[in-house]
Amino acid sequence: MPDDLNWAIGGEAGDGIDSTGKIFAQALSRAGRHVFTSKDFASRIRGGYTAYKVRTSVDRVESVVDRLDVLIALTERTVDENMDELHDGSVVIFDGERTMMKDFEAPGEMTGLDVPLKRLAEEAGGAIVRNIVALGAACEVAGFPIENLDEALEKRFSDKGSAIVDTNKEAARLGQQHVQDEYELETSYELETTDSDYVLLNGDEAIGMGAIAAGCRFYSGYPITPATDVMEYLTGRVDRYGGKVVQAEDELSAINMALGAARAGARSMTATSGPGIDLMTETFGLIAQTETPLVICDVMRSGPSTGMPTKQEQGDLNMTLYGGHGEIPRFVVAPTTIAECFHKTIEAFNLAEKYQTPVFLVSDLAMAVTEQTYEPEQFDMDAVEIERGRVVDEDGLEEWTNEKAQFTPHAATDDGVSPRTFPGVEGGAHMTTGLEHDELGRRTEEEAVRVEQVEKRQQKVETAREHEDWSPREFGDPGSDNLVISWGSNEGAMLEAIDRLEEEGVGVRFLSCPYVFPREDIAEEINAADEAIVVECNATGQWADVLEHDALERVKRINKYTGVRFKADELAERVKQELAGETAEVEAE
Repeated sequence: MPDDLNWAIGGEAGDGIDSTGKIFAQALSRAGRHVFTSKDFASRIRGGYTAYKVRTSVDRVESVVDRLDVLIALTERTVDENMDELHDGSVVIFDGERTMMKDFEAPGEMTGLDVPLKRLAEEAGGAIVRNIVALGAACEVAGFPIENLDEALEKRFSDKGSAIVDTNKEAARLGQQHVQDEYELETSYELETTDSDYVLLNGDEAIGMGAIAAGCRFYSGYPITPATDVMEYLTGRVDRYGGKVVQAEDELSAINMALGAARAGARSMTATSGPGIDLMTETFGLIAQTETPLVICDVMRSGPSTGMPTKQEQGDLNMTLYGGHGEIPRFVVAPTTIAECFHKTIEAFNLAEKYQTPVFLVSDLAMAVTEQTYEPEQFDMDAVEIERGRVVDEDGLEEWTNEKAQFTPHAATDDGVSPRTFPGVEGGAHMTTGLEHDELGRRTEEEAVRVEQVEKRQQKVETAREHEDWSPREFGDPGSDNLVISWGSNEGAMLEAIDRLEEEGVGVRFLSCPYVFPREDIAEEINAADEAIVVECNATGQWADVLEHDALERVKRINKYTGVRFKADELAERVKQELAGETAEVEAE
């Protein structure tokens, strides 16, 4: 019996692929199984290939793999798109009564199950539930108790009334019964259930949840794939805590609204993707110049320009590190897992206020749309600490006023961090301009003041280097001379790749870096390794360039820029090729 099952449903956009996949993922999660999902969808509302894949096991799963065991194919193209992952034991469920599938035959030694999805759905109550019929058939193929599917259907449709829930349950049972009656299956699949309790969420949801836990009370944004789900998660939820979500007319308006709210004392945030980051860049400079704490979330996608909005890439690293005219102090934090999206969001808010500087929270499409299971204890709200930094009220104001009793919001300090007041603090009224300014926030071109203010703003980064932990996450064999370094969402695939490499006798030390700037200096580790390999989803190796600059040492590079995330088995093979001195070609997806 396989250690895990890989299931997928595919068809055209508008066929209900996403909702069907979510229902099955939720059913598996509620049955105490670990889940890891992935999506392939086109940048259109209807038409174009789309798929939802679920990998499930009783053990933790961290990545997608090059194997597909059960496929619900609503179109023949679905089979063609997944042919490289299908194998002789795969089962393909299709509707032979559908015009586009009437001549379909399962290739090779695969098992094809012709299930009249639409006809059975109409028997249950309506053609709209045909995908649920397919789920019932899949439950029979996978040996998954259909009662667990019932729970997911109840959760999904309970607000629409018991009749809708019953229709969906009946549709699932008709699909199951058809397979039982018409086919004698000899598959090795039998999905074990457990009593474990898991939370199933994606990266955008985890960022939204982290923002609420961090005390975010204002969010402004403009819809853009794949960042929109952050706003959708916060809408309605943040209101319960006295917060507000505003859908702005564009990205410029969104970041300026967030800036205004932050100046008023609210923990504020905006989220966007590459094109939106471009538009926000001018205000980004204003945020840094005025020393306003603000979190800007960049959920990366394939670029440049409009690029491929629904495809994966880590191409915005240079933008977050260097974007903007002049020299702008900033922090760049890149969560490495979905759970880390929660924790690093909280950390981003704390860093922004402690050091009064903008913080880029960098995620990507692969993490944004992937749903993964976690133990609820990993999101302990009671353990969240809020650090608002050097905020002063009436009692502490005197220390930060000049000889004229004027508050100095940009006072030069040894650590670069100035005092901050909230509106309404008596004696704390002040102004700040985006022009170069003095300690009072008033514009100046005096050379000595200019130098003082520039050095003060830059000093905040050095202070943070000294007082915060910027360590990478370390995995694998700590004594190995083979060093792999990555950042962001590649961690899960690399962890499973390490296990595969170990089975082949190849030891690897892996450093996964959630902090892009400031960052821990790992030059010594790079210089000491026999082989240093940097893994990232972009064409030029932006993180590799940064590390080479730090270490003054060349590194090997594994880059993928097809629009598809790394898979564990693929990554294991490419690491092995690099260690053997072979140049790995990027396969066309």
